[in-house]
Amino acid sequence: MASQYGRYGYRRITVELGKAGWCVGKDRVQRIWRREGLKVPQKQRPRGRLWLNDGSCVRLRPERENHVWSYDFVSACTHDGRTLRLLTLIDEYTRKCLAIRVARRLNSYDLIETLADVMLVNGIPEHIRSDNGPEFVAEQLRKWLAGVGAKTLYIEPGSPWENGYCESFNGKLKDECLNGEIFYSLKEAQVLAERWRTYYNTERPHSSLGYRPPAPVTWQIEVPSVHGKVGSKQRFPLFHASDCGGELTNSPSALH
Repeated sequence: MASQYGRYGYRRITVELGKAGWCVGKDRVQRIWRREGLKVPQKQRPRGRLWLNDGSCVRLRPERENHVWSYDFVSACTHDGRTLRLLTLIDEYTRKCLAIRVARRLNSYDLIETLADVMLVNGIPEHIRSDNGPEFVAEQLRKWLAGVGAKTLYIEPGSPWENGYCESFNGKLKDECLNGEIFYSLKEAQVLAERWRTYYNTERPHSSLGYRPPAPVTWQIEVPSVHGKVGSKQRFPLFHASDCGGELTNSPSALH
């Protein structure tokens, strides 16, 4: 388990042990974790306040699903040193990762295409938060977002902590996926990033959600029947931004 979840702390390991059928408390796991030297906590860097002195909030806090999305870029590279750029998009309330797009270059038109694909499946957010990078403040993107009814929220320049949800997610992506892989091609990076996104959404324990994943797979409850036992089956398949080839109903016309 330490080799599989080497970047986890003892709390998440306790959750994983419980899933595997081990009845053990987190204090015992912590003692073993420390004794074996399996995880060295990183020093916490000082960060700016998210609240003003009068108690008012600097940023809009998410209150429901599709209330606030946020997106940002993450950099990586293939084994030959060529740059990879990853666009990450999350729902701040549910913590669900809505998309990870991997390419050599990404511009405002690529952002529009990615957002349109995700909105067709998940709906249109009320707000979308980002920094002031040239792709995010491009006139084409701002006009398109205004046309579909999504308001932009730009953080203060040089204040990445104001986009804390996305920064936290990007840290996990780099720590648990990007830093531990050698990518030999763009396609390999795309496949592995999507695989990790699926794992993050459906299996990975999230501390802010009571150590539950953001979008766990839903299974039908087994019920006895006169014809025998009905096996569990997945009721609601997971849809991803890259799986939008099928026909969708109730699609917002403004996305086209």
